[in-house]
Amino acid sequence: MRGVALSVVLACRRDGAGGSPTAVLDDVVLSDAERRAIPGLADTSHAAFVTADGAVRFFTSEGELPACGHGTVAALAWLAQRTGRADHVLRVSGRAFEGSAVRLGDGSFEVAFDPGPVTLRTPVPAEISEVAAAAGVDAASGCVATLGRPRLLLAVPDRASLAALAPDMDRLRAATEAFGLLGCYVHTPPDDGGRCAARMFAPAIGVPEDIANANSTACLATHLARPIAVDMGDSLGRPATIAARPGFVGGFATVPGRGVSAAEGS
Repeated sequence: MRGVALSVVLACRRDGAGGSPTAVLDDVVLSDAERRAIPGLADTSHAAFVTADGAVRFFTSEGELPACGHGTVAALAWLAQRTGRADHVLRVSGRAFEGSAVRLGDGSFEVAFDPGPVTLRTPVPAEISEVAAAAGVDAASGCVATLGRPRLLLAVPDRASLAALAPDMDRLRAATEAFGLLGCYVHTPPDDGGRCAARMFAPAIGVPEDIANANSTACLATHLARPIAVDMGDSLGRPATIAARPGFVGGFATVPGRGVSAAEGS
């Protein structure tokens, strides 16, 4: 793999700062092993591969994902930068949906899309006990939300409790793999204006902690049945915010004027 041009898009930025660096590139003829190598080469957690007709595939170093919310934000901003058009139809895992990326005066993009249907269920007791214990969360209840893949939503009382979490990543990986979960999304209750904070732990897909997880935020909005704005990434020094309501998720993204090249690998 030589000279693969890519852009690192900063997805779900907060007040013009931070965001989740996401590699976005044309889906050239690469093997899946080469696609898995791109996040490491680009120093990102995820990579989005976009075809000329709008099909998108998402990869981490562990393999392909059926969906990726902040990757979708990044892909839509990248397409808007490339084509000059705000509206695009994407195809992800066989589902076609519309998304928009409107350029703002500072050169960033305001991105919105329909993440697709979310299904909710009550977790079995072992899911709560094993996953919550591994994450360091004292929880007696939670919600398993599926959007692409299932993930466990757990609540903590406040931002201080959230910031203090120090999961046992090996144990959490084993627990989430045992129950077929993407990861564990830990959140605070929303305030009166719908603002809350969250951290997403997903070691089973090679992402110990996600800077921004838009699909899990869409799941939480569905679970709470209300609009929310969720702050993430503070524990990693990269502030991010995602806005969501049932059937909608969005954020702000910045696309560099010039991409970089992943020229190493085999």
